[in-house]
Amino acid sequence: MKAVIQRVSEARVIIDGEKINEIGYGLLVFIGIFRDDDDQDIEYLIQKTGGLRIFNDKNNIMNLTIQDIEGSALVV
Repeated sequence: MKAVIQRVSEARVIIDGEKINEIGYGLLVFIGIFRDDDDQDIEYLIQKTGGLRIFNDKNNIMNLTIQDIEGSALVV
């Protein structure tokens, strides 16, 4: 399993001109799943992504998680 994670101010998924989903400030996660990936791999990725301290705190230091900022996540 591979993931590309991007902080976004907003994101949306549009397929054939139809908006499927959208979020405000948070994370956009592109996931590649392989045949031999299992539930443990998915759980690991969720925990790892949720624990990343990639959002700025009040001192402009990357020290906050997605939960800390009450942000959204869009998984594609």
